[in-house]
Amino acid sequence: MKVAFLAGGLGTRISEETENKPKPMVEIGGQPILWHIMMHYHQYGFKDFAVALGYKGAVIKKYMVDYCALNSNLTVGFRNGEVKPHGGSKLDWNVDLIDTGLTTNTGGRIKRLAPYVGRETFMLTWGDGVSNIDLHELLAFHRSHGKLATLTAVRPPARFGHLDLKGNQISEFSEKPQTKEGWINGAFFVLEPEIFDYIDGDETQWEKEPLERLARDGQLMAYKHDGFWQCMDTLRDKNRLETLWASGNAPWKTWEDQTYENTGDWSQGLHRNVNDSNVARQRV
Repeated sequence: MKVAFLAGGLGTRISEETENKPKPMVEIGGQPILWHIMMHYHQYGFKDFAVALGYKGAVIKKYMVDYCALNSNLTVGFRNGEVKPHGGSKLDWNVDLIDTGLTTNTGGRIKRLAPYVGRETFMLTWGDGVSNIDLHELLAFHRSHGKLATLTAVRPPARFGHLDLKGNQISEFSEKPQTKEGWINGAFFVLEPEIFDYIDGDETQWEKEPLERLARDGQLMAYKHDGFWQCMDTLRDKNRLETLWASGNAPWKTWEDQTYENTGDWSQGLHRNVNDSNVARQRV
């Protein structure tokens, strides 16, 4: 099953970090938050990914291209320029990196991924939110109700898309109200390919007309997640996630294999080595 990520936004609310890279490449514990999300999916057996790129998409492309080489042993043939990785990284991911336009809205980015996810059930989430959600339970819930769309409803510390629920069915969807409280849209969607018919084009915002129409048609269901969920919308959010990671008790870290973790700084600029001397890092 394909897992899609929206990773093309400008990240203006965390501009301190996104001047030179897209928000999904902002690091937590030395790795981009996108890596953390993908690792969570991988822990549940998902390894086929499609990433919708936009703002500074080349940074994500370069990271993915370089990942295996930088996390493996290498044999370099100077005679012919051949580089053979061996050992090190054991990730068996397949990642489609798709340019979906600089100004394309969220719905438009999703629709542009249609050729890559195919005509089958797929998962979708944002490239800036982590959770300890049980993805197998989420998928089982989606398959049990037979509707076109399931989103994960969470109770975060801030308001996003408010949901009115009748049992597990969403009767009304409204984006970022100032007065309502309760469950909100935490992404981590499971979707049927028919949802592409609800998206008109590049200007469509997924969180508005498509989800509102799906709710009116009785095709939008909520999987209630009472566990950990946190988006990285602001610098304060990033600092909170960094603190949790540094504590060694990050709730979203569901994987165990320490060989997957690289403590180097993937960002641009300088990196301090073990001798406390500054060495230039390769630009991503």
